Amino acid sequence: MGVTGATGPVMDRDEVDRALARLGAEHEAIETSLLALQDHAGRRLLEGAELTGTTEERWTSAEASITLLWAYFDAYSDTLRSAREIRSRRRWSSREDLVELTELLRGECVTVAGSTTATANAPTLHGTGRLSQAFSLAALVERMNELYATSLDMVVTADAVWSALPARIDLLAAELQRTRQLAHSVGVRPGEHPAGDDLERITRTLTTLRERVISDPLAFWLPAQGSSAPGGGRPDTTVYDREARALEDVRREIDAVLTVRQDAEARLVKLRDVLSRADRTLAEARSARGEVLAKIAASEVPAVSGPPTALQEQLSTAAEYRRHAQWHRLSPLLESLEAKAEDELMRARESLTAVTQPLAVRAELRGRLDAYKAKVARHGLAEDPLLIERYDAARRMLWSAPCDLRVAEQAVLRYQQAAAEFFGGPRVPGQAGPSDRRGDY
Repeated sequence: MGVTGATGPVMDRDEVDRALARLGAEHEAIETSLLALQDHAGRRLLEGAELTGTTEERWTSAEASITLLWAYFDAYSDTLRSAREIRSRRRWSSREDLVELTELLRGECVTVAGSTTATANAPTLHGTGRLSQAFSLAALVERMNELYATSLDMVVTADAVWSALPARIDLLAAELQRTRQLAHSVGVRPGEHPAGDDLERITRTLTTLRERVISDPLAFWLPAQGSSAPGGGRPDTTVYDREARALEDVRREIDAVLTVRQDAEARLVKLRDVLSRADRTLAEARSARGEVLAKIAASEVPAVSGPPTALQEQLSTAAEYRRHAQWHRLSPLLESLEAKAEDELMRARESLTAVTQPLAVRAELRGRLDAYKAKVARHGLAEDPLLIERYDAARRMLWSAPCDLRVAEQAVLRYQQAAAEFFGGPRVPGQAGPSDRRGDY
């Protein structure tokens, strides 16, 4: 059409009908979205909650936005209704009708009054500071889409946090309660055991965390980078995850205490046996030391320590812990005692070995001397005067007390050397061969 106005060319009937159909579909979609937002579980929870922090601030703004959305929608509905009434006056709209319809459908003819848009603690229309504003239907739809997206994002985000965290916190709190009861049954209590103190701290943290999540869910939301969709992101479970790991650590420690309770008696019996063997070994070493000092001359014999009385006292303490069901104290004490008892038994064995070393050397020399004597006899040399003389000299030294091991060893070597010369074999290392068979000793 050639006629123009403030809104541009006047629309023809087909354009009007198409615009009304499009606006009608938009009206239905907007109404459906607003009703869904109105019935959203997150919005109902927000209305009934005692909010704080970021959530309180954003919900105050979102409530104003939702109120404004309905005001916009009512104005949109009124304008669309008016346009439909004008179009329904006659089958073939007149020029005057088309001009009026063009103004309604394209012009800034939708006015939202301030009395329906201003709310306490909320900005006025479109952040302009005015109490009313005129829109075209297209601009009004765009503005409603903006307000709806921000309002829905706030509602969906709060609902996502409330749906995820409180239930998980409650499950962890229930597990925490069971763990506390178990801990109490084995003597793990605050002020008496670190795990008991940890349980108290976890309890306080979870209680505070739940209160904060309920009152300020948006403080526990991590937005997705680059996402503009409502509710894009995920709940922040950092604190929850940390306390869940801490509770798992406590559970493992309590399981260890429970294990101690189950096998404490067997471990105590084994400890007593190990310490008893260490004590007997030390007693044997002390007795052997006296024998060595009496039978071996010119030998360094190490001193032997007394029985492990400190470990015996700790073992008695462990038995007391068991009798009084102080498992949390018994557990670390048993672990320490088991390591120390094994060390004590090894030390006692080493002491016995060191003390009896001279007797072992004497026994080895005696065995070597007798072995060579048997070999000499097999070669028919048992009556040789030199061999008899050197054998008797070595034997007197090895079977006399105190025995000088260094001199006795030389005597055995001299006997071996003399025998080796008769056999025609190599000389015994460490001993020069005698040039005069009877002048070497």
